[in-house]
Amino acid sequence: MNPVHRLNGALARGWTHLGPSLLPFADAVTAELPLGRLLRLSLFQISVGMAMALLNGTLNRVMIVEMEVPAWLVSLMISLPLVFAPFRALLGFRSDTHRSVLGWRRVPYIWMGSLLQFGGLAIMPFALIVLSGDTHGPVIIGQIGAGLAFLLVGAGLHTTQTAGLALATDIAPRDSRPSVVAMLYVMLLVGMVASSLLFGTLLATFTQVHLIQVIQGAALLTMALNIVALWKQETRDPALTSRDTPRPQFRQSWRAFIRGGRSSRLLVAVGLGSAGFSMQDILLEPYGGEVLHLAVGSTSSLTAMSACGALVAFLLASRFLVHGGEPHRLAAGGAVVGVFAFAAVIFAAPAQSPFLFRVGAALIGFGGGLFSMGTLTAAMGLETNGQSGLALGAWGAVQASCGGLAVAAGGAIRDVISGLASQGLLGPALVGPATGYGVVYHFEIALLFASMIAIGPLVRPARERRAHPGGKFGLAEFPG
Repeated sequence: MNPVHRLNGALARGWTHLGPSLLPFADAVTAELPLGRLLRLSLFQISVGMAMALLNGTLNRVMIVEMEVPAWLVSLMISLPLVFAPFRALLGFRSDTHRSVLGWRRVPYIWMGSLLQFGGLAIMPFALIVLSGDTHGPVIIGQIGAGLAFLLVGAGLHTTQTAGLALATDIAPRDSRPSVVAMLYVMLLVGMVASSLLFGTLLATFTQVHLIQVIQGAALLTMALNIVALWKQETRDPALTSRDTPRPQFRQSWRAFIRGGRSSRLLVAVGLGSAGFSMQDILLEPYGGEVLHLAVGSTSSLTAMSACGALVAFLLASRFLVHGGEPHRLAAGGAVVGVFAFAAVIFAAPAQSPFLFRVGAALIGFGGGLFSMGTLTAAMGLETNGQSGLALGAWGAVQASCGGLAVAAGGAIRDVISGLASQGLLGPALVGPATGYGVVYHFEIALLFASMIAIGPLVRPARERRAHPGGKFGLAEFPG
């Protein structure tokens, strides 16, 4: 045999042995869910990440700086999508019990969610231009239009993600679900980071025409990504969606879901932990600039550090869960990492250590990733009678609602404490700018400890997991 051919054969055999152990999420690929289909399915997470980056990042800055919209109004608009977060459990339940002649349960909800996202993004730039007062129309029309646009995008985002990840649960084999969860999380991060960079580049020279082109381009891309993601994913089963099939009421299904206390305890832990990791979302960069005197470029890199920490967490968590790891233990470990992360951020101020601050930022992402993966997997272990949408929706409703409220509370606590400290009402030792931030970070540590207390009784002993190996993991959603 030709020496070149022998070398090629040896290399191919080597990659065959090394690939599954080294390539990220290689164990997520199965005969039922090949790589091409899995990558297509994950595209809906790209569209969700793009919408989140646009609402929470790009438009936040553009509305305040370039369009000179009052900050309170911007905060109100950005928070409007959270109105639909508590309804994710109902949306998931409805997708579980949807009646359709065509035999689809998830596809109609993903499609309607995509249309809502598209509609909101399509009217958003024009509403924002009127809102800014840079037209001859009344500003109130712009306020109403912008509010409607943000509501539509929020409703579409939550609907698409809830039904989309329920569909992923339906088609992913049980043994590969932890890896599928991790991959979908990574795709959400990819969507957020890539779209943030793209939006920033396209709007580097701001004009109203550029704003219209960018946002409506995002609307078109959302539809394209979600259509490709949906194509030939859900198997039609008219017997499952027949009108003659008995349908339980939401109240009955919810009572069955929380019966026994494990579900409600897990949701309490999810709420506490999500609030604990989210309260600092809008404070970390200002803390670095105001307390540690870091430049804008240095603080902007914190988001990338946190994202890298989360990415590493997803990779490690996927491997841990695939090999039979206990999801509640993983979530508790993430909370422990979060405690050390916030401690590092707090001690960075008296030490005046940017390095310690950056380590804390990376650990926040790492701990949050472990916590999310653990609680997501545990949530799907609570699935009953094939109603994965209900479990997904309940997790998402608690996570998004508590996270959003925590962000708002964190800003308010920081402002109130900083105001008291600057007036000397807290004593001379606490006059500095770090006081308000430090109180928020201590609140987060307390919330993470409370989350660990809630998770503790849910951890299953190793002997019980060996006795029931089939219930070691599940799939849930993100996002965001």
